[in-house]
Amino acid sequence: MLVHYFSAEGWQSWGLGGQPLIPERMPVLLDDDFVFEDEDGPRATRAVNAWLRTLPSSGAPSPNSWRAYALAARDWLVHLRRHRVEVFGAREELVAALGTYADRRLSGPLNERLDPSSWELQITALSRFYGWASREGLATAVPFTVAVGKRMVQGRLVETERNQARMRRPKPHVTVQYLEADFANLFRYGLAGLGPDGLEDATFRGRFPGRNAAMGGLVLGTGMRSREFTYLLVHEVPPLPAEPTEVPIPWAVPQLGAKGCKFRTTWINYPALAAVHSYAALDRELSRGSWRPKNPLVVEDADFYGGRVNGRRTAWSALRPEERLRLVGPDGGSLLLALSYDGRPFVDWGTLFRRTARRIRDRFEPRFPDVAPHRCRHTFAMATLEKLVEGHYRQAAQLAAATGDSSGLALYLLKADPLLILRDLLGHSSVVTTEVYLKRLDVHRIYRAAWEKAHGDIHPAVLAEADSEFEEEF
Repeated sequence: MLVHYFSAEGWQSWGLGGQPLIPERMPVLLDDDFVFEDEDGPRATRAVNAWLRTLPSSGAPSPNSWRAYALAARDWLVHLRRHRVEVFGAREELVAALGTYADRRLSGPLNERLDPSSWELQITALSRFYGWASREGLATAVPFTVAVGKRMVQGRLVETERNQARMRRPKPHVTVQYLEADFANLFRYGLAGLGPDGLEDATFRGRFPGRNAAMGGLVLGTGMRSREFTYLLVHEVPPLPAEPTEVPIPWAVPQLGAKGCKFRTTWINYPALAAVHSYAALDRELSRGSWRPKNPLVVEDADFYGGRVNGRRTAWSALRPEERLRLVGPDGGSLLLALSYDGRPFVDWGTLFRRTARRIRDRFEPRFPDVAPHRCRHTFAMATLEKLVEGHYRQAAQLAAATGDSSGLALYLLKADPLLILRDLLGHSSVVTTEVYLKRLDVHRIYRAAWEKAHGDIHPAVLAEADSEFEEEF
């Protein structure tokens, strides 16, 4: 079974009455004979393709999600075909097929085995597919068993469901979800090609340390997701204040690049923003070349808000990530903030972060964890919450107000609850989402440290009583 990624380029020559209603880069499943129906009627690939086309309007706008769901559906269809089980067959057969599928994917041959996170993605994709198929009247049975329970949410007893095919999550206290301050600094040094002492590492053989360190500081300082910071344009970098400030500097996250296409404003601290400006003015200028993509979008008269793209004034906020990759200056060279050789855009941050973490672990700190872009987001959330709880930003806002800076952000820092501030920075739809998100991280340490800082040493009996409040959670 094949997976093809749709492109509408040249559709006018296909003999159609109008442009196909298929999103660009949408995966399409094809059987090896390129047939979508036979004497028995439409094949399962046709139903999967119809479901995939609903993803952009049902909470999965990212092409990366479409690809992951398509590959999960393909593997499931291949497994069912191997055992001669119909995709919309009887429940007994589907349940048995799911059992053999789990056995093969979790403990089968090494080349087919999935890690727990990949298995969770498979189950999520198949659950969404069968849910859609049931609503469409295609499926009368599903392969999953759902356990029903109840829990308290904001003082109300609500009913919950859990798919039994999912693996049990490890308790939050036994996993490393974010980087502590010392590890975060170690990661920044590693990206810059430095050792733990901040001095040059003679064994470093990487390239573009200035770019990597500036972008790493940007991610740790803003909490942006990988899709959000990867496609930032150099013109979207906020101006650097004339004087260093303890009040964070607002940074608008491009709407079409954000998760769910939801606009939000995060922030960045002065040193991290200064490092980005230094990179843009020095290292980036040395990398700026004459590179051009296949179908370039040439930009002239660019400023903080937009530019003339192929002769038409366009706002940066109106550009999708794939369009941002095609933006070049009049003399060539990508307009993305992070550049590689000859002005080419650099986008593979996941690989770069993993390699940096591996080098730190091998050279300096055996306990150092793997680092993915999203772990940097968790690190930002925890570091920001710590400063909010300790009152750091509130004190900075008071100082700014006392010196005549009446910015909206300073007022917001003085008036808003820490969780509300963090909700807005992370782009969550409600503070309940932020609370659930934080519950999966180690927030107890932050509140305890803040209390110790404010009240000094705490009596052991008090500590024991406080610790007992959390024993049952683990």
